[in-house]
Amino acid sequence: MTGTLLSFGHGYTARVLSRALAPQGWRIIGTSRNPDQLEAIRASGAEPLLWPGEEPLLDGVTHLLISTAPDATGDPVLAALGEQIAARAAQFRWVGYLSTTAVYGDHGGAWVDETTPLSPLAARGRWRVMAEQQWQAIPGLPVHIFRLAGIYGPGRGPFSKLGKGGIRRIIKPGQVFSRIHVEDIAQVLAASMARPNPGSVYNVCDDEPVPPQDVIAYAAELQGLPLPPAVDFDKADLTPMARSFYSENKRVRNDRIKDELGVQLKYPNYRVGLEALQAESGD
Repeated sequence: MTGTLLSFGHGYTARVLSRALAPQGWRIIGTSRNPDQLEAIRASGAEPLLWPGEEPLLDGVTHLLISTAPDATGDPVLAALGEQIAARAAQFRWVGYLSTTAVYGDHGGAWVDETTPLSPLAARGRWRVMAEQQWQAIPGLPVHIFRLAGIYGPGRGPFSKLGKGGIRRIIKPGQVFSRIHVEDIAQVLAASMARPNPGSVYNVCDDEPVPPQDVIAYAAELQGLPLPPAVDFDKADLTPMARSFYSENKRVRNDRIKDELGVQLKYPNYRVGLEALQAESGD
């Protein structure tokens, strides 16, 4: 299966997907609002498009991927192109919206799945719920929602933070986070594109939610670095954004991507993922 994918906000995750799809014969058009990113988009196998600016052409597009972040007014793609997309709903074979597990809010460390009621605490989670609903409300559009956990991969994650120095292990008893390697996000998206199920919602995370300090400690161990100092959460000097992440504590189930899409995670936990990143770096 091939087609033409128009990818809005063609950033870190979308570029990994396009590097997998382009060799199969896909035509991929990737947008960015930053002119400095256009060459990186081209290097991923996609045709770069400066947007907002140049008008995206929907003629011949079979698949849409939306990675752009919403704000208090909703989704920027729909704000600009919603009427055109709605008028062409039957044209698209698959539409993927990248959301976040922040839509679930805080569950005190309990497990959540795709049927859990949405109760976001932070503004970013409320905006994502609004954007999800905006996309789902378009009649006849084959929308698939992907709620992503914390993303890591080459150039993004604890190794890059350790390299910058000054990293600490923030300790908040009972706190856990779910995460996902960027290559596993790409394979989930590709599996969904091959097996569309309009209206579906998928949690995209690995098998093992863990305290964030465990991930940092293992990364330091792999690199032969001293264990970063531990700092109590209540005493940590964190930005409001960083502190808001710790206000939500949950374990996210990923059964649906396995049962419905047949996905076998390449990196089912952070240890496998970090070991692979370490091997790839050659250090």
